[in-house]
Amino acid sequence: MFGNIRAVLFDLDGTLIDSAPDLGAAADKMRTDRGLPSFPLERYRPMAGAGARGMLGEAFGMTPDHPDFSVLREEFFLNYESQMTLRTRVFDGVADLVNALVDRNLAWGVVTNKAERFTVPLTRAIPLFQSAATVVSGDTTPHSKPHPAPLLEAALRLQVLPGECIYVGDDERDIIAGLAAGMGTVAATYGYLGARSDAASWGAHAAIKNPLELLQLLAAP
Repeated sequence: MFGNIRAVLFDLDGTLIDSAPDLGAAADKMRTDRGLPSFPLERYRPMAGAGARGMLGEAFGMTPDHPDFSVLREEFFLNYESQMTLRTRVFDGVADLVNALVDRNLAWGVVTNKAERFTVPLTRAIPLFQSAATVVSGDTTPHSKPHPAPLLEAALRLQVLPGECIYVGDDERDIIAGLAAGMGTVAATYGYLGARSDAASWGAHAAIKNPLELLQLLAAP
């Protein structure tokens, strides 16, 4: 389906790694610290791709326009920072996918809205990312997704044209950013979508139900 591809870029949380257990635990600690009952991970998982916004929304019904949002967000960040590699794992099939991309001499990298404060130690702690050609965080450029700037920065670093890249993500903002950057876009429906999102409405060029399906979309080496 995709020809003339030289690089594959991925979102991080919900696409390459399952960080929901650590994100959920960080938010749930805020509840229990306040004497509120604990929520099960299943409550947090569908919103894990939305980071602090999703976790605080689930834990406290709080939106970013709440006057206390910034204070609680930093508390959440500190909780997460202290435990972000305890339960996080690579999704099944991702390691095989990455190995196949490397075997095909395709560069691969990460473009995430996660701040560098978390992205750098997290990716350094997981062996999978040793072969990543670039990692662009949410604060690497002046704009984060759905703005295309982070994706364009990744292509620049890889010295490839945007049209020679595919971007794979599990959130609508990933697809919006990829389309705006002029890249091929793939919706990863195996992550955190649950019943709250309709990936078919995002306008992605393709969708995959597991990581290895991506290889079928790439032209034969």
